[in-house]
Amino acid sequence: MIFAAKPKPGDKVAVVSPSGGLPELFPAPYELGLQRLRALGLEPVEYPTTRRLSTSPVERAADLHAAWADPSIRAVFASIGGDDQITVLKHLDPEIFRADPKPFFGYSDNTNLLNFLYSLGIPAFHGGSVMVQLGRGGAIHPDTEKSLRAALFSSGSFELTPAIGWTDRDSDWADPRTFESSPDLFPATGWQWSGPSTPVSGRLWGGCLEILDWQLAVGRWMLPVDEYSGVLFLETSEELPTAPQVHRILRNFGERGLLQRFQAVLWARPKGWSLDHQVTDEVAAAYTHDQYATARHTIAEYNPDAVVVTGLDIGHTDPQLILPYGGRADLDPAAERITVTY
Repeated sequence: MIFAAKPKPGDKVAVVSPSGGLPELFPAPYELGLQRLRALGLEPVEYPTTRRLSTSPVERAADLHAAWADPSIRAVFASIGGDDQITVLKHLDPEIFRADPKPFFGYSDNTNLLNFLYSLGIPAFHGGSVMVQLGRGGAIHPDTEKSLRAALFSSGSFELTPAIGWTDRDSDWADPRTFESSPDLFPATGWQWSGPSTPVSGRLWGGCLEILDWQLAVGRWMLPVDEYSGVLFLETSEELPTAPQVHRILRNFGERGLLQRFQAVLWARPKGWSLDHQVTDEVAAAYTHDQYATARHTIAEYNPDAVVVTGLDIGHTDPQLILPYGGRADLDPAAERITVTY
């Protein structure tokens, strides 16, 4: 792995939209996210497709090339995710990224780019969207901010901890009141551990379950199965895949021999509610319970010796802890502790 130098206060950082230019449709969270990048001491630089909807994969690939080719840019942030970044990958020139590795922050559909960089031996960071985590109403969640600052500016170990309070409820970005105060939070729930009590250490790989399913279907920028090992982390999107869908995707991972390659699996707290699927707290809790049970059961079918931890805030819920994609994770099941290396 080629670890990139961290940005310093005053450095320029690129803000790109490799999945879709939603800042054009929702400028409020985007502008707020830019303000908070500046408050971190960084200078955001935008590109032609950053604020434009309906751009082509070729145009978005050109923006990524420009960001990585500019030596003054010392990190790259995705504005948000989407659903067609996989069409951008075939237009990317690996040598441009290898020539000047720099930290990339993104998740969800940006799993495509995270996996592309991983295949080149370039670690990145899962999380930290400009519009979502940085553009959050009221203030960045303190757990998110602590993790993001550590990932951005420091090197060394960082202990992940259960959220002090969390939510999976979205607010309407078209309503200005969304940004006036922080969202209400549910009480902390902790993590659930299963499997052996033996400590596990290894490289992190994974991301959004649905996007990885697409990656495996297309087979672009996937390494041979026997080159994967370490700690797998998975999260599901705001499209709320059903328990049977989760089972089938994991089953495919197992049939391919991929699920068996990892010594531990970290499973994110899923969203059980969305603006397009507003349900009661009880229904959302049942959805979460079913997803955890399905994940544990299917993983055990193919990899019964894996340590499995569910309920981490590493996905589409708030807060979001930043994971070093391709970096190291250390799990101590007996003490129920997880440490990552930024």
